[in-house]
Amino acid sequence: MTIFAKIIAREIPADIVYETEHVLAFRDIQPQAPVHVLVIPKKPVVSLDHASKEDATLMGELMLACAEVARREGLDVGGYRVVTNIGSHGGQSVFHLHFHVLGGRQLGWPPG
Repeated sequence: MTIFAKIIAREIPADIVYETEHVLAFRDIQPQAPVHVLVIPKKPVVSLDHASKEDATLMGELMLACAEVARREGLDVGGYRVVTNIGSHGGQSVFHLHFHVLGGRQLGWPPG
């Protein structure tokens, strides 16, 4: 069971900022920007690479949740970044699909 599954099950506390039947969003405990929120599916999908055609509606809901979180955090005015890491070379450290919503300052490019 991943740490995210434990957060979904409310076994580990998190600063939850948005929730629907299928999506949960909470503040990252190691923020890389003034605003750093993780948006995850409640369904255990390992990464974007593991999503199937049956997950298409869920993937859309996740993207819309990222935009809603950004609006609620006031990031829609100046802009923000949405990132997902896939696999160890992509920097994925928790093997449960998650999107990082980052903003609140000028973000550089390339990111890493």
